[in-house]
Amino acid sequence: MKMIFKVAKTELRNLFYSPVAWFLTIAFMVQCAVFYTYALYPLAKWQEIFAKNNPKFKDFNVSLTAGMYLDPNGIFVNVLQNLYLFVPLLTMGLISREINNGTIKLLYSSPVKLREIVFGKYLAIMLYNLLLVGIVGIFIVTGLFTIRSADYGMLLSAMLGFYLLMCCYTAIGLFMSSLTTYQIVSAISSFMAVFILSRIGGLWQKYDFVRDLTYFLSISGRTSKMLQGLITTKDVIYFVLIVYMFVSFTMIKLKGGRESKPWFVKATRYVVVVVVVLAIGYVSSRPALTGYWDTTVGDINTLHPNTQKIIKELGKEPLEVTLYTNLLGGGAGPGFPENRNAYLTTLWERYQRFKPDITFKYVYYYDVDDNDSSIYKNWPGKSLKEIAAQVADGYDLNASLFMSREEIRKKINLEPEGYRLVMQLKYKGETTFLRTFDDNIFWPEEQQVAPAFKRLLKADLPKNLYLTGNLERSIIKRGEREFRFHTIEKTNRNSLINLGFESDTLSLDHADIPANITTLVLADPKTELSATTMSKLKQYIDKGGNMFIVGEPGKQQMLNPLLAQLGVRLMDGTLVQLSKDEMPHMVLPFITPTAANLADEPFLLILREAYKEHGDSLFMTTPGTTAFAYADTGAFVIKPLLQTLENRAWLKAGTLVTDSTPPEFNPGEGDTQAKAYANYISLERKVNNKDQRIVLGADADMMSNLRQGGSFLGKGFYSWLDDNHYPIYTPRPKPLDSLFTISSAGAAMLKIVYVWVLPGAVLLLAIVLLIRRKRK
Repeated sequence: MKMIFKVAKTELRNLFYSPVAWFLTIAFMVQCAVFYTYALYPLAKWQEIFAKNNPKFKDFNVSLTAGMYLDPNGIFVNVLQNLYLFVPLLTMGLISREINNGTIKLLYSSPVKLREIVFGKYLAIMLYNLLLVGIVGIFIVTGLFTIRSADYGMLLSAMLGFYLLMCCYTAIGLFMSSLTTYQIVSAISSFMAVFILSRIGGLWQKYDFVRDLTYFLSISGRTSKMLQGLITTKDVIYFVLIVYMFVSFTMIKLKGGRESKPWFVKATRYVVVVVVVLAIGYVSSRPALTGYWDTTVGDINTLHPNTQKIIKELGKEPLEVTLYTNLLGGGAGPGFPENRNAYLTTLWERYQRFKPDITFKYVYYYDVDDNDSSIYKNWPGKSLKEIAAQVADGYDLNASLFMSREEIRKKINLEPEGYRLVMQLKYKGETTFLRTFDDNIFWPEEQQVAPAFKRLLKADLPKNLYLTGNLERSIIKRGEREFRFHTIEKTNRNSLINLGFESDTLSLDHADIPANITTLVLADPKTELSATTMSKLKQYIDKGGNMFIVGEPGKQQMLNPLLAQLGVRLMDGTLVQLSKDEMPHMVLPFITPTAANLADEPFLLILREAYKEHGDSLFMTTPGTTAFAYADTGAFVIKPLLQTLENRAWLKAGTLVTDSTPPEFNPGEGDTQAKAYANYISLERKVNNKDQRIVLGADADMMSNLRQGGSFLGKGFYSWLDDNHYPIYTPRPKPLDSLFTISSAGAAMLKIVYVWVLPGAVLLLAIVLLIRRKRK
């Protein structure tokens, strides 16, 4: 060990007695300073402006640690992107300089062992890498003082990733330096090797034999988890193995230069090292053998405890996931063989952390709906098999990989899933589908995966029944006024069917209300409810059943006989709210604190916090609405969910003309005005030792397909009606590191110090040291 340290000390002395190391140090320091201070100053400036002009401003409500360091414009991302430019210049002379100067022969003839030479030189580079880490550490420490409650765990994890990547790059450079006597050739070779390892993960991914091999060797993305604050054993072991491989290659190369053995003997040594690395890498990357450490404050890289609890219920029984990819269906691309590793990493790795016994299967086929003739119009005169062959050729795929229509239909019926990319989960003989979506995320998230696991566990999922028989809004039709989009639309990530709810229809004139349903929905009937329907609804309400009832202006008489039982009435007329931008029937009530506290819907959580800190709310558009009249003296506790601002709206009697001159308030025509109007309300009481919950709405259009089912507020309604069991929300704590503790003047000063003064001081030190060295 002493000799290794002596070699390392000598190498470090040679390194800093040359301009290269100093140049790289100063360039790296300036780069870090620019990316840090040029991001810090404008944010600190804006914070002062917000605080000065808005007394309610408290913080940015986002993680400034992630923004400053891990954002695409942050320091770590940019430093890592440019790191490969520094390494070739740093390592190009490690071995080649000794060979070119002839000093390698002196080392060989000295009592120093070959491994001590290689380990000593690499140790010197590792120590230099620590110097670069120390430079980054300057800005990390600065961040700890300039950001309130900075997430130091995330920063330390990112620094580890940076150091391991730097050691990996320099190990490659060490080996390349041993291959040639020309330093420039060594530098170019190092650059090319890093480039190849960065791109090899995308090569030959179509072929099963080499897919995992090239994906493992790829260095691209290996630091991404550590940058986000998640340290995994397989990533750490990967870097250690790559360092071991190239350091071993260096020793093999130098040893081979001193021996006169056949080429295949020397080649065998390289092969043995590669095989050992791949074997250890394969074993260490198995989910059951992978360890995880989420260093972030809020465990943001870890599944939410709600999801973990469900996975724990699955126990040790294996879970099988089959990905069905339709060559001619929607979303096919991410399901192709070359994207298999990305699919596993992006979607399933987080779940394998807690359930490593998930097995994966892949089925490729081609099929189209029997009622869809568009594909034949686009490919005139060709059969489906011929079309599939042409499409496969366009994707550069082998057509034989895909099962025919006849074969896949014998295996499984995918028509209900629209023949798009879908996963089938199988557990203890139970199966369910997990869908993909045509949005920026594409793959399902925790809110979709968790209820899928619940279905496999035969859990009692919430069931909503939508009444029919009186021309109510339909959950089957796709028209803009209907309710399909937020209920059973499988391509909508946030539809109830993808969040764990079951939806069905029921006519009370022909069937009774089943027991143990979650919510009975009566959506805007256009004809009078029959005596049979009214009787069954009265019994259901008296027993404590939950309901969601929505109506529309002009049809108040259809619902008021039922609402009278609840002590509520839809008022006559249509609400009018004049605006310079909207038509008069587009009323904008605000979301009340009661509505904000209905559920842990992410946007409602934000609104809840805004109410708490600033008293602010959000307005919802209700196109064509009336209001409720009620007295909070009956059996129910009644609270407004959506309510107009004071003295902003009135009730227009008769027919409201929306495409003419603005209407005027006219009491003589029956117009009335109150201080404020509520057009969505909640009712709650105790019946039979359970909470009975009812939501009433005076505007059914807000829940329509056109309005995306009331969006986040609609989901909040359904969650509250289900006692907040579903959707399975995964809220994250509010970031604490959301405020700077430095002024813009201080940030400007840091910019001068870090960009100019500190590099200038290091440059001056380098000049003095190099001049003194030259004089000696």
